[in-house]
Amino acid sequence: MQEFTDFLAKQPPFDALATEDIERLASKIEVEYFGVGTIIVAAGSPALDHMYMVRTGSVEVLDRGNVVDLLVPGDAFGHISVLTGLPPEFSLRAAEDTLCYRIPDPRTVVKDASALRFNHFGTVVTRHRLTASALMSDAQSNVTRYMRNIVWSDASQTLREVAQAMTEAEQSCALIRSPDGLGLVTDRDFRSRVGVGEVSIDAPVGVVMSSPIITVRTNTTLAEAFLLMVEAGVHHLVVVDESENPVGVVRAMDLASVELRNPLLIRAAIESARSIYELATASRLLLPSLVELHDSGIPVLHVGALMSAIVDAILVRVLKLLKSIESPVTHSWLILGSMARGEPLPISDVDTAIVWADLAESVDPSDEIQRSATQMLDRMEECGLHRCPQGANADNLLFTRSRSSWIEVSRGWILDPNRAGALLLSSIVADSKPITQLTLGRTITDTIRATTRSREFLGALLNFTLAKKPPLGFVRDFVVEHSGENRGGLDLKTGGLTPISALARWLAIAQGDVRGGTVDRLNRAVSANLLEAEEGEILVSAFKDIYQLAFENEIDAIRHGREGTSWISPQNLDSLTRRHLRESFRAVSTIQARFQLEWQTRLG
Repeated sequence: MQEFTDFLAKQPPFDALATEDIERLASKIEVEYFGVGTIIVAAGSPALDHMYMVRTGSVEVLDRGNVVDLLVPGDAFGHISVLTGLPPEFSLRAAEDTLCYRIPDPRTVVKDASALRFNHFGTVVTRHRLTASALMSDAQSNVTRYMRNIVWSDASQTLREVAQAMTEAEQSCALIRSPDGLGLVTDRDFRSRVGVGEVSIDAPVGVVMSSPIITVRTNTTLAEAFLLMVEAGVHHLVVVDESENPVGVVRAMDLASVELRNPLLIRAAIESARSIYELATASRLLLPSLVELHDSGIPVLHVGALMSAIVDAILVRVLKLLKSIESPVTHSWLILGSMARGEPLPISDVDTAIVWADLAESVDPSDEIQRSATQMLDRMEECGLHRCPQGANADNLLFTRSRSSWIEVSRGWILDPNRAGALLLSSIVADSKPITQLTLGRTITDTIRATTRSREFLGALLNFTLAKKPPLGFVRDFVVEHSGENRGGLDLKTGGLTPISALARWLAIAQGDVRGGTVDRLNRAVSANLLEAEEGEILVSAFKDIYQLAFENEIDAIRHGREGTSWISPQNLDSLTRRHLRESFRAVSTIQARFQLEWQTRLG
């Protein structure tokens, strides 16, 4: 018995348990011996109700028959299946004569299950498989395929009555009618609010309901619904018809049957992290997840948007874990660039900025905010994300200002485009998205919308924008590097994506609406007659194709353990891809030239 308790007390996920809980678990341990070559767990077998810990010997992890990892004493396995209720993803085989501790689901044994550190998922390979095969072929089906009936209730009904109605209907949520609109209550609300005694079971359900509800249309695909769940951090979406009338509910639990669950699990691991170390552990799930999502055939713009949502969650969690760093003033953190547009590449760095609330003129909190921003960015990098090497970071005072200062400087850039750095900086901050204190963080984009954009400013900004041209030349019709480490290479980001995203950003600034990503901005420009329909179609298609090529190039580097890069060698492309890329560059270049001549007429 003492041997068991001593061993468990040193190993995650049990090392934070109280002594009495470790003893309870130790009393439930069964010792099992496996001879070399024995299959301990078979992939695809029924979900486990127990887990194992290697005590002596070693265990091979098999992925489709290939050995992909080796577990040694102290490593756990089987707990992913226990936690998710899903079949094991891997087969586990004794690599030598091995002794294992078999442990029942520890959540059913200990008193304080919150002390179990299950966000430590063991080895790198088990993290990798946790994020595997996220969307199967039917992910493009409509959400109605997995839609459940609605349990209706009024806000005045008691929680007891609503719980009974949910139980009878075998549903995990209810839609609530209230004077302020519709709300949602889930079984999680009952556990977290009623189960702990915070709210009486006879209180009105309106006390615990969430509002406003998050909705999707009936023609929304499972992939799109899944992305919204990840972005919003929710497990239920209300499905509405064209008249915005609720017709059903789709649950994350149901989507698990089509392997849509994994980034939701990653986000759950991020949000439950209780230290930077735990957060860094959870964050290492991101890159393997991107590889698996890509390999499953998910559109890469969806994968990029998922990456952006998970990065948002990591940054927000870092800020919460650093709440002990007192700030002298309320402030909003913003992300900038491709991450803000929801179209990052796998190796994209994270550009950041801060807007703080105005204080009395005699108070200048910039130094303190700068110091806290540096600490935050340092912790962010511990989680595997990288700050902008060009200096677009929240600890750079150029990107950390008071609300009134941001308004003043943003207006100044628009009113005086000849001011040093005005065109570059106005372009950078047009791609901004607040992740905390949202109203305060929208100061910059609100200023762009509210400030009159003169033709002088728009003309200067357009010239700056169109300076970013596709790499057309005379060597195989591409301009490539002639020296250095990228000799013979082509930068798909700078030469392919940036000319299109920059033009889309200019169109958004001209309209005073900088919401969304490149595709959304181009489509709005077509609707506003700033682009012809054919031009919009060409630019959207070119952006998607080049983004996919750049994304796949970086995914391939990650898969093979190489340093990721947006550089490719045109000679390594097949002739069809090379010809299509060349035609895309030519089409973008033609639209750029035409737009430079016609932009004033198109603005009207």
